[in-house]
Amino acid sequence: MKKILPLTFALLLVFSAQAQDYVLQTFKDRRVINTQSVETLPKRKLDVRISHRFGDVAGDNGGFQTLFGLENAADVLIGAEYGFTDNLTVGLFRAKGAGFMPEGNAGLRQLMNGVLKYRIVQQTNDGGSPVTVAVVGLATMSTAPRVKDSPEAISSFPKFAHRFAYNAQLLVARKFSDGFSLQIIPGYTHRALTPFGDENGIFSLGAATRVQLSKVFAFVADATVPFSERRRPENGFYPAIGLGLEIDTGGHVFQVNFTNATGIMETDYIPYTTTNWLDGQFRLGFTISRLFNL
Repeated sequence: MKKILPLTFALLLVFSAQAQDYVLQTFKDRRVINTQSVETLPKRKLDVRISHRFGDVAGDNGGFQTLFGLENAADVLIGAEYGFTDNLTVGLFRAKGAGFMPEGNAGLRQLMNGVLKYRIVQQTNDGGSPVTVAVVGLATMSTAPRVKDSPEAISSFPKFAHRFAYNAQLLVARKFSDGFSLQIIPGYTHRALTPFGDENGIFSLGAATRVQLSKVFAFVADATVPFSERRRPENGFYPAIGLGLEIDTGGHVFQVNFTNATGIMETDYIPYTTTNWLDGQFRLGFTISRLFNL
C-alpha cells in the first residue's frame, strides 16, 4: 500500500500535466521578421532555414539603378534548428553579416551563430499561465580574416575573444485570439570589441505582433529599440523595424518582408542598424523554412 500511493500520485501529476489546455502557435514561426518568437520546435523536428536581405529599395543606393535593391545582397543566412525536447531548440547558422557604423566602418563579417532557446512557461486556456515565456541565447563568432593594418577596425581582432558577440533575450508573448498575438522582448547585447568611444554592452526592447488575415496569410511586424546614449537618430542609428506577409503552405512557412535592418542576427542588427525607413533605406527580404522529422 505504501508503494501504491506514491505511484498513484505520480500518475495523477502526469495525467494532470497532459490534460492542460495549452495555447498553440502564438506565432507560426520561430522568428517573426528580425526578432525571435516564443515558439520552439517539437521534439525531433529539424527546421532548415534560408533568409535573404536585398539592398535598399529607394534612396541614394536604391531605385531602378539597382532594380530597387534586387541586384544587391545585404545579408544572407542559412542554417538549421533542432528540437531536442518540445521546449528546447538549438540552432547553428552561417550569415554574411551586414551591419555598418554611421561613419562607414563595417561590423563583424562571416558569422557563425549558435542559438539556444528554452520555453519556460506556456500559455494555457484553463486558468494557468496567461502568457508564454521563453529565453534565447545567441553567440556569434566572426571567421573573417584579421585586418592587421587597420587597428581601429572591428576586424583587427587583437585577441581571439574579440571575434565574439553575444545576445540574451527574454520573450513574453500572449495569444489574445486566433487572429492576434503580441510579444515583448527585453534583451542585452555584448560585443567583445567595439570602435573607439562605443559601448560594449547595449540594452534593448523589442515588440512583435502577428495578425491572421486568412487561413493561409498573416501580417507580421516587429521593432527593436536599443537603449544607448549613442544609438539615436541624430547620431545615425535607427530602430530595426520590419513588416511582412507570412504564407503557410502546409509543408513550410514562406515569408516576404521589408525591413530597414541590413543584418539578420541580433548581434548584427541591434548595434549596427544605420539605415532609415524615411530615407528609403529599407529592403525586401524573404525567409524559407522547411521542417523534417528525424
